[in-house]
Amino acid sequence: MSRSLLSVAQQRLERALPYVSLSADAAERLKRPKRSVTVAIPVRMDNGDLKVFPGYRVRYDDTRGPAKGGIRYHPEVSLDEVETLAFWMTFKCAALDLPFGGAKGGITVDPKDLSRFELERLSRGYIDAIADFIGPDIDIPAPDVYTNQMIMGWMMDQYNIIRRQITPAVITGKPLTMGGSLGRETATAMGTFFLLEAMRPKLSRLPEQPTVAIQGFGNAGSILAELLFNAGYKVVAVSDSRGAIYSKRGLDIPSVKQFKECTRELKAVYCAGSVCHIVEHDTLTNEELLTLEVDILIPAALENQITETNAANVKAPVVFEVANGPITPAADEILEGNGIHVFPDILANAGGVTVSYFEWVQNRTGLYWTLDEVNARLKRKMVEEGENIRALAQEHAISLRTAAYAHALTRIGDAMNAKGAKQYYVEAR
Repeated sequence: MSRSLLSVAQQRLERALPYVSLSADAAERLKRPKRSVTVAIPVRMDNGDLKVFPGYRVRYDDTRGPAKGGIRYHPEVSLDEVETLAFWMTFKCAALDLPFGGAKGGITVDPKDLSRFELERLSRGYIDAIADFIGPDIDIPAPDVYTNQMIMGWMMDQYNIIRRQITPAVITGKPLTMGGSLGRETATAMGTFFLLEAMRPKLSRLPEQPTVAIQGFGNAGSILAELLFNAGYKVVAVSDSRGAIYSKRGLDIPSVKQFKECTRELKAVYCAGSVCHIVEHDTLTNEELLTLEVDILIPAALENQITETNAANVKAPVVFEVANGPITPAADEILEGNGIHVFPDILANAGGVTVSYFEWVQNRTGLYWTLDEVNARLKRKMVEEGENIRALAQEHAISLRTAAYAHALTRIGDAMNAKGAKQYYVEAR
C-alpha cells in the first residue's frame, strides 16, 4: 500500500528532531491535523444542471495563532493533499516567525471547465459551507493554485453577507479596493528574489551572470522570471503545463510574459509594443527542463516534480523551491549526496504568507502601508530568517531543509510547552 502524502511529508519533521529539544507532547500533537472538514458544494450550472463539488478545509495546528493557508482549485485536490499542504504551512509560518498556525483548503474542480458565473457560484458556495470554520481570529484563507484576487473578493463578500458585518481580515490576497495589500500579488516571487539575492554572494559556485531554469510560468514563476531577468540573470528556460521553451542565449522574459498573457501560448518571442516576433528556441518537456545544465533551478509548478527517479539527473548546483513540495524526501537524499543546495519551500516561497500577514495586520489596524514599506518589511523577514536557517545548517552540518524544519520546530515546540508539557506536571509531583 502506498504511503499518504502527509506521512511522506512528515519525514522532514522526523529528520529535524535530533537537532531540536522537542517535548514528547509536542511531537505527538504534530502527527496529525487538529481539525479537518469535508464539504459538498452544490452548484447550478449555466445549462441548468446541478453539480456537486467536494471541498476541504484543514487546520493543522494553531498553537502560535490563527491558522493561515490558501485555497486551491484543481482536479486532483484531495483531503490527503490539503492536509499535507496545511502541514507545510504550519512550519512555513513558524520558520518566518509569523503569529500563525497552518491551514489549507481546496476544491476538486478544473476551473478551466467553468464559466465565470459558475466559478463565482462555486466560490460563494464554498464559503457558505465553511463559514463556521474560518474567521480573522480562527483561520484566514488566501489564494493558491488557480485562485486569485477576484475569487478572494467573492469569498470575503460572501462571508460578510453571512455574518452581516464587514470583515476584511477574514481573507487575504483580496483586491486592493476591498482591503487588499499592495505587494501581495507579487509577494511569493519577490520574497524568493530577496532571498536569492541575499544568498547569492554566499554561494561560491554561482558565476557573475547565473543561468536559470524555471518550471512553472504561473503567477509566481512568471513574476520571478521577470525580476531575475531585470536583475541581470540569464533565464534560459521556462515552462507551463503544456511544456517548456529553451534558448541557450537567454529568453526575453518581458516579451515571453506579454505573449503568454495575450495568446495563452508559451514561445520565445521578442515584442516591440504590441507586435511580437517568434525567435529561435527549442521546445522541451517539463521533465527535460528539470535536468538542464543551469546554475539555478526553480521548480514553481506543483508538488512531487523531482523524485528518486529523476533526482540524479538534476545538474543545477542550487535549487529554490517556489512550488510547495516539488522535491520528495527520497529525492532530497540524492540531491544532498550530489552536493546540491536546496532552499526549501517553507523558506523560499514564504513571501506570499508573509505579505498575507502584513495584509491581515493592516486590516486589523485600518492603517495601510505603501508598496515600498511592504517590500522593505518583506525583505527584512526573508533575509533575516534565511540567514538564521543557513547558520543553523552550517552549525550542525545539515541540509537547509532540515535546518528550516528544526528552526520552525523550536518555535512551535516552545509555544506548545508554554501551555504545559509532561515534564512540567512530573516536576510538580
